[in-house]
Amino acid sequence: MNWIKSNGAGSGWLILSGPLTLLLLLFASCDQDKQAPNTFETYSEAEDPSPDTSAKWEAVVPGLHATVGSIDVRYMKSAVPGLPRVNQWKGTAWKGERVSVQLVLWSRDPIPKVKCTFSDFISEQGQKLSSEIACARFVRYVLTDEFADGCSSRNPSDYAVYLSPDALDNAPSFDMEGKATRPVWITMQVPAEAVPGIYTSTMQVSARGEGTQDFHFQLEILPQLLPPPSEWQFHLDLWQHPLSIARVYQVEPWSEEHWEIMRPYAKMLAEAGQKVITTSVIEKPWGTQTEWGFESMIQWTKKTDGSWAFDYTIFDKYVQFMMDMGVDRQISCYSLIPWTEKLVYFNEAASQNDTVNIKPGSSGFIEMWTPFLKAFSIHLKVKGWHLITVFAMDERNEEDMQNMLRMMDEVAPDIGIALADSHGAYKLFPDKIKDLSVSYTNVMIESADIASRRSMGYPTTYYVCCVDEFPNTFTFSPPVDAVYLGWYAGAAGFDGLLRWSFTSWVKDPLHDSRFRRWPAGDTYMVYPGARSSIRFERLVEGIQDAEKIRILREKFRNADKETANLRLLLLDETVARFNSIGRPENAEALMRQGKKVLEELSR
Repeated sequence: MNWIKSNGAGSGWLILSGPLTLLLLLFASCDQDKQAPNTFETYSEAEDPSPDTSAKWEAVVPGLHATVGSIDVRYMKSAVPGLPRVNQWKGTAWKGERVSVQLVLWSRDPIPKVKCTFSDFISEQGQKLSSEIACARFVRYVLTDEFADGCSSRNPSDYAVYLSPDALDNAPSFDMEGKATRPVWITMQVPAEAVPGIYTSTMQVSARGEGTQDFHFQLEILPQLLPPPSEWQFHLDLWQHPLSIARVYQVEPWSEEHWEIMRPYAKMLAEAGQKVITTSVIEKPWGTQTEWGFESMIQWTKKTDGSWAFDYTIFDKYVQFMMDMGVDRQISCYSLIPWTEKLVYFNEAASQNDTVNIKPGSSGFIEMWTPFLKAFSIHLKVKGWHLITVFAMDERNEEDMQNMLRMMDEVAPDIGIALADSHGAYKLFPDKIKDLSVSYTNVMIESADIASRRSMGYPTTYYVCCVDEFPNTFTFSPPVDAVYLGWYAGAAGFDGLLRWSFTSWVKDPLHDSRFRRWPAGDTYMVYPGARSSIRFERLVEGIQDAEKIRILREKFRNADKETANLRLLLLDETVARFNSIGRPENAEALMRQGKKVLEELSR
């Protein structure tokens, strides 16, 4: 896949994929038309490797069919939905909340230029919210596989493969294929200043050669206020991979084009409540576990006289860039204990890159890290970042961690430590880990430990990865799984969630989400062209729910009334049902019930 800069009107990039072309706008927000009003082409999807051969498209009445569907369902492209006609939707939201709806379109014949247009939202008292609070994005299909044995090397021929709906296209209109289903993802962003009440809007679905179809939306805005994402307390840590973005777009890393391309992805993270900036301070801290390795943001140079020099230019620029975009709570540096136990530096005397082994506890480990840590500590203090910076370790063993911590106590005691812990190593050094994330399935942590850490101002989160079939964000995962991630955090007492992959793209992420090692979609959540996904939107929904649970708990605890205590008891009992390892018998029904209670307690 080749990417070249578009010379057409608007801000975009042109992808050449064989004979097909694709123009991708860099903006992903609902107000894309205001930012880039020109229409653009979209891309062709992969061929369906396992179509529904039982689908009876010939029996479908000609014309465009449309109905309100469920956001809990992934509607297969080749299957006739067989859904009844529903043209009304009712829902509730807090002020400041983002709400999702899914429309389902299907047709026996090709339908060109399908478009969704909203009217303003008008309340019963006459208040008006602009139609621009809503947007409709066409759901695109991507090749996926199955969980099977989870973390393993994968030969594609050994696993089931099919098309799964996931990417959300920013195109203002869409040409539908014949004998195909096309979901539409509708997002409504309620303004924080909205007056509570019941608002109605009409969405028109139109297409060339077709009449319009009206869909009626009734949104009840509750009196509760969800703060802006920058004020959410949920500690969200989605690891960024800026070099992957440069590789897929085929632009020079850290060029002006690269920075501009990264802007909407940083915006998506900030709007999800992201708290952590992911930086790499050495080459390939995870080796080659991704399609493109993480390159160091800091240049290490051993001078001819044996002294060391460190160039922080890219590190500083990336940290400031993310802070300017609204992600400014923590800087995570990877890593003091790289998976390869190797460190690369430029040898000025030999005019070449050299690689050395740095096994924690060895003399070479201390010798290599000491000059860097001393210089880096000074640099962080000059920048004013030393209190929010941590060196982050990923699933390292107890012995290596203890050797590393002994060195840090001597050389750089002021720099914090973060750990993604898959086997309970934190218990050996409970006061040393400033940011701790424990594995969902492999580690159980006592609530007293979480409370103790919270009293010190240390966040405790959990993480899921290729080990966990549920809850997760694979491209085949049921959409409710992504919401469950937020509810589980609230139920188990965690402060948030870590997920290792935001844009660690595979070779052709728009068409094929499979990877050589792990279940499809494990390596990324959003798509080129700053396209969101069903799973990312549902993840944000779960985080919003976790914030709502936290806010209501605080309100009920601080209210000196018997009714408040009863409400708190109901809330806690409801949320506690989500504290489970493994998929509940009916996760969708459990989620519906939980949301119903949350809604009633919000009135």
